[in-house]
Amino acid sequence: MPKFCANLSLLFTEYPLIERFAYAKQMGFEAVEIQFPYELRIADIKQQLNQHQLKLVLINVPAGDLMQGGNGLACVPHQEQAFRMAVLQALNYAHELDVNCVNILAGRQPQDVELLDCLRTLAANLRYAAEAFQSIGVTTTLEAINTFDMPRFLIKSVVDMQEMLEVVDHPTLKMQFDCYHMARMGEDIIDSLTQYIADIAHIQFADIPNRHQPLTGELDFNLIFNTLDALAYKGYCGAEYRPLGHSVDSFGWFERYRR
Repeated sequence: MPKFCANLSLLFTEYPLIERFAYAKQMGFEAVEIQFPYELRIADIKQQLNQHQLKLVLINVPAGDLMQGGNGLACVPHQEQAFRMAVLQALNYAHELDVNCVNILAGRQPQDVELLDCLRTLAANLRYAAEAFQSIGVTTTLEAINTFDMPRFLIKSVVDMQEMLEVVDHPTLKMQFDCYHMARMGEDIIDSLTQYIADIAHIQFADIPNRHQPLTGELDFNLIFNTLDALAYKGYCGAEYRPLGHSVDSFGWFERYRR
């Protein structure tokens, strides 16, 4: 089975973020990811990681107002300076916390901006970020998000990600493949993983349609995880779901699939 990590932004939300590291360890995880860790001081995160012998494998670059319904930063023309400041903040956290990957959320296409302008802006910003993170040995990832949860999101398919990787053409820019988002968009998960595995640095998952834990919906996680084994995928798989019930009661899948 793949190496699993717990997403502390969606799991254990019954508790403050600083307390979630302990619960991840208690449930048996050896690694975690955090979407936006910036509410916590680096020293406090480091203390939690050391205390509980956890590895922080992924964070996101700050995304401006994206999570509050705005357009975000990375694909929005005239937000380049704000994006670069966000990269510098993520660079500091990634370096100090020995993070494997830093993910970039493209953002929404503003309603008054042409698609091509957004794509060009995103490509330039991704190139800047990839250069910055390469300097500390960190992989940069790009993620596609379904447009049911986030309307007008610029990068919404595996093909969108692959085309952007080709345009940017940077050796350390890879895909973050989210099984939930891609399944919601109608992608064939197994075909996509098989075709693009060489370009995937990180995987996330939740069941569809409600983004709960595996075995509560429609996805065949036996097939997904066995396929990753067959493809010799070496990265992490992040449990990024909204627990159905209390978080600590949502790990039946983990007992089933963990190594």
